[in-house]
Amino acid sequence: MARVLLVEDHGDTARVMSRLLSAAGYHVKTAGSVASALNLACNEPFDVVVSDIGLPDATGYDLMEQVRQRCGLAIKGIALSGFGMEADLQRGKAVGFADHLVKPVSVAQLSAAIRRVAHNGDCAVHS
Repeated sequence: MARVLLVEDHGDTARVMSRLLSAAGYHVKTAGSVASALNLACNEPFDVVVSDIGLPDATGYDLMEQVRQRCGLAIKGIALSGFGMEADLQRGKAVGFADHLVKPVSVAQLSAAIRRVAHNGDCAVHS
């Protein structure tokens, strides 16, 4: 199964999502900020980054840009956001998000997106 870096600053949400994804067979590491996510991404292999867009120290967009610049990685990403406007989707695609899920997101929806992105990188938007 895919190795997932889950970036979510809400502790309870991160714990629940991590447990559910782990139960679905994914290898999950969590980070609550861009700084901690960068540390993990630059030092461990991941197949997919699943990131909330609104984070305390920067945005998920910033994270994806910095993963490419600082770590030299072209890792695939899935954005989680409360917004699904065309401008949000285009900005996400420009920085490396292959998918954009609009909250609230079910585990089944997220798991399907991880499988899709990890295997072929198809871009999609779901609400």
